[in-house]
Amino acid sequence: MDQVITRMMSDYKVETINDGMQEFFVEFHGPKDSPYQGGVWKVRVELPDAYPYKSPSIGFVNKIFHPNVDEVSGSVCLDVINQTWSPMFDLVNVFEVFLPQLLLYPNASDPLNGDAAALMIRDHATYEQRVKEYCEKYAKPEDVGAAQEESSSDDELSEDDYASSDDAIVGQPDP
Repeated sequence: MDQVITRMMSDYKVETINDGMQEFFVEFHGPKDSPYQGGVWKVRVELPDAYPYKSPSIGFVNKIFHPNVDEVSGSVCLDVINQTWSPMFDLVNVFEVFLPQLLLYPNASDPLNGDAAALMIRDHATYEQRVKEYCEKYAKPEDVGAAQEESSSDDELSEDDYASSDDAIVGQPDP
């Protein structure tokens, strides 16, 4: 089971909870060309005992401003996942299709976050500004414990850094 999930999710950073494969965190990046672009979230995935016949439960760990995500718990209201889930879907669909679609096309008529829904309907420009503020405040790579590999370059490393950076690589699985 764990090898299947690891292989299926090989393009994502996955962190298991309690060494089991029923609960884990996945690093998720906001879709391009959306107010969520540049945001990075830690998403908690819980697989029910009946998975894949029953849908996984999904929640954002760090805050996100969105009509269909509960601001306090981070729970996602995803009709596609909850009501139309099929055993034919897999976890990659959640991160490559369902979540990006949810962020690109929020449904203000079925909100878990009433404030976000009302603002989206009443003043879309202010809504997008609030989304970006939340991204800045709560959804930076350091907020999910991600290493900022893009920002460090080889020129910045001294002789001493090379020894310690080799240690960090030991024991990590190949992608």
